[in-house]
Amino acid sequence: MRKSVTFYKYHGTGNDFILIDARADGGSMYTQKTVKELCDRHFGIGADGLILLQSSESADFSMKYFNSDGNESTMCGNGGRCITAFARDLGIIKEKAVFTGIDGEHIACFSDTNFIHLKMIDVESIASLEGGYFLNTGSPHFVLPGNNIHDLDVFKEGKKIRDSAIFAPGGTNVNFMVVRGPAEIDVRTFERGVEQETLSCGTGSVASAITACYIQNTDNNSFQVNTSGGKLEVKFTREGNIRFTNIWLAGPVEFVFRGEVGIV
Repeated sequence: MRKSVTFYKYHGTGNDFILIDARADGGSMYTQKTVKELCDRHFGIGADGLILLQSSESADFSMKYFNSDGNESTMCGNGGRCITAFARDLGIIKEKAVFTGIDGEHIACFSDTNFIHLKMIDVESIASLEGGYFLNTGSPHFVLPGNNIHDLDVFKEGKKIRDSAIFAPGGTNVNFMVVRGPAEIDVRTFERGVEQETLSCGTGSVASAITACYIQNTDNNSFQVNTSGGKLEVKFTREGNIRFTNIWLAGPVEFVFRGEVGIV
């Protein structure tokens, strides 16, 4: 027997998600197979990932994120901004939220109707390897600086790096970055779990902005990040050489549509 569930679709600069209010049922029905089917762009609703909004005893709500391959994943920055808009639309919050994710507590707030700022976890280290830089911004990211990413085969090159032995067994997200100036970068991202290039990646934008600051050895702490799906803003405080705190990811979020879907 199928159970009818109300779902909502949101996107943050083209990074799109299915959002479901799971406060009543806890979300136990969302198996890997179910999530993968719902995220399928041909036979399902279609999305880069699925997010459950769950109850929390210590915060306004809790966020549980699945990649489109059906597996529960690490933190998603654009997803964190989308679930904040979703919580407001459900009447759970007004202009500010405190919620928990797999990487801990996050604060989010609105500076405009659809413009959301999300506080990310601190970055404690940056490792230089294989011509790029590896860091964790709630999800693992490898940032590869270059001069031209617009003609790059991101799927081919990103998949090669994502599957390389150095990042085994979990793999990594891969960001191809061009530094446009002291406060502007272009980024294209291959996301593990989606196993494709996505139009935007929040944690990847944060990783790339911090890497740009690091390799330029600049005091600038604010970057415009140009993604294929739109512009994001990243701000932070640099403490010493490789530690970054007070990290904020900001950008627009759009509600797309709502509907009903049957789940076995």
